[in-house]
Amino acid sequence: MNTYETSFFCLCPVNNVRVCYRLTITTDAIIAVEELLAHIARWYESGFHELIADHLHEAFGGDQTLAADHHSVIITTRRS
Repeated sequence: MNTYETSFFCLCPVNNVRVCYRLTITTDAIIAVEELLAHIARWYESGFHELIADHLHEAFGGDQTLAADHHSVIITTRRS
């Protein structure tokens, strides 16, 4: 089992506030770090939390948790 963990920033599509995300992917597969970073980079300009989680799960599968603090509201999504 492999675990990939990273943090990244995206802009909120509602008010352009910078949001820090924390991503964890657990999978039997091997994920190229460069491919993971390329998929994350697609969302830097803006994106809704849940849509980012859907996209990353579609791209990499496994068990994923994406968490972020959106203006003092903690959002955690899990995809498996």
